[in-house]
Amino acid sequence: MPGTEPLQSTGKPTLTPAAGASPTALRMVLGAQLRRMRGEAGITPDIAAKRIRCSTAKISRMETGHSPCKERDAADLLELYGVTDPVRTAEFIELVRRAGLRGWWRNYADVMPDWFEPLVGLEEAAASIRTYEAHYVPGLLQTADYAHAVVRSGHALESEEMTRRRVELRLRRQELLLRADAPKLWVLLDEAVLMRPTGGAGVMREQLGHLLQMTELPHVIVQVAPFEVTAHTSPGNAITYLRFAMDGLPDVAYIEHLTNATSVNKQDSTDEYRWILDSLSAQSPSPAESRKLLDQALRRFA
Repeated sequence: MPGTEPLQSTGKPTLTPAAGASPTALRMVLGAQLRRMRGEAGITPDIAAKRIRCSTAKISRMETGHSPCKERDAADLLELYGVTDPVRTAEFIELVRRAGLRGWWRNYADVMPDWFEPLVGLEEAAASIRTYEAHYVPGLLQTADYAHAVVRSGHALESEEMTRRRVELRLRRQELLLRADAPKLWVLLDEAVLMRPTGGAGVMREQLGHLLQMTELPHVIVQVAPFEVTAHTSPGNAITYLRFAMDGLPDVAYIEHLTNATSVNKQDSTDEYRWILDSLSAQSPSPAESRKLLDQALRRFA
């Protein structure tokens, strides 16, 4: 059906990291390059760690993009790995510098858990984002009042100022959908989300109207997964699947839990999550039929 073609690994464009690329994505790309160069040079993590006076655990975190790499350490590692071309070295060090910059989201560190920060950084660099939500409208498509209701449901005892900051962060994330190079957003929404009166009838009317409006954008797709589908094919937890145009950056599946999240980028794992999303899409009504379901839900809250 239109709009529900599976995300198969049909190859990605090869691009040099763009000037505005997310520091989070750059760290992953640089980490993969460091791991590849170390392997090609036949250097063990122990030897690399001794060269820059750190632990092997830090080498592992750098190579997976979970820890930044200092420019001095990068220069020492390149020398150890036999990279002597001054132009190549200078380009790599410049990318290391860019990867170490603060993303805008760091201004919200007071309300952003450490486990959530990678998702925000990767959203900024994604070419496509697919997500399944069983409980709420995804944050990228929430209205301010709906976001406020969702945040208060999970943080009922915190100050109103903290809630305001969390909502502000959520709305700031949404700005990527208005960029000229906005990612394709493909949302699978459990039917239960349309039934749950989050924030009350008025908030739901506004939220469902906003969803319908957003589906008019050419890069936003929303499908409603009916109960009869999710009863047999449901991952249980929210899944966000990100694909990138940047060369060297693998697909990432981000799975949310109650108080933390897991991100995986190994192909055997991401293939499994992609299959779940493909299966849900194939069994659910088309985007056009889903718009009718959204409109019906909107009338129920009238």
